[in-house]
Amino acid sequence: MSTNHKSPKVGFLASFIFASRWLQLPLYLGLILAQVVYVYHFWVELVHLVEAALGNQEALKVIFQASGQHGSNVPDHLTETTIMLVVLGLIDVVMISNLLIMVIVGGYETFVSRMNLDGHPDQPEWLDHVNASVLKVKLGTAIIGISSIHLLKTFINAENYSDKALIAQTAIHIAFLLSAMAIAMTDRILHPAGESHEKH
Repeated sequence: MSTNHKSPKVGFLASFIFASRWLQLPLYLGLILAQVVYVYHFWVELVHLVEAALGNQEALKVIFQASGQHGSNVPDHLTETTIMLVVLGLIDVVMISNLLIMVIVGGYETFVSRMNLDGHPDQPEWLDHVNASVLKVKLGTAIIGISSIHLLKTFINAENYSDKALIAQTAIHIAFLLSAMAIAMTDRILHPAGESHEKH
C-alpha cells in the first residue's frame, strides 16, 4: 500500500517572502572578502616580524608602532615584549577569521540554504547540529576568546595605556563574559539537553 505525500501548495506571496532569504547572500560574500583582507593583513604582519628578526630596522619600526608601543626610542633589535605583542596580534587575526568562518558557514546553513555536506570528510563537527541558538552560543564564546587576547595584549603593554583604559577594557571583557553566560543559560533553559539529544 503506497501513500502519496504531496507537499502543500505554497502561495506566491509566501514563496516570494521565503525567497527573500537570498538577499543575505551578498552579505556572506562580503564577509568572504573581509576574510581575504584578514589573510593579507596576517601575512603582512608575519613578513614584517620575520624581516625584523633578520635585522631590518624599517620593519622593526613598523611592528613596534603597530603593536601599540609608543615613544620615540625604537629598540635596535626585537624584544620579547614586541614579539609577544605581534604574535598575540596574529592569534587575534586567526580567531577573528575563525569567527568569520562560523558566521559565513553557519549563517548560510541556518538562514539561507542547506549545503548538503553530510558525509564530506571536511565537514565541521559543529555544523551537523547548527541552528540559530547554537550559533549564538558559539559566536559568544568566540568573542570572549578575541576579547581575552585583546585584554592580554593591553596588560602586556600596560605602560602605554591609562588606568581608565585598563579598567574600561576589563569591564568590557567581563560584560562579554556575562553576556555569553546569559545566552548559554537561556539556550539551556529553552532547549534542555534531553530534548536536544532527542532531536538529533
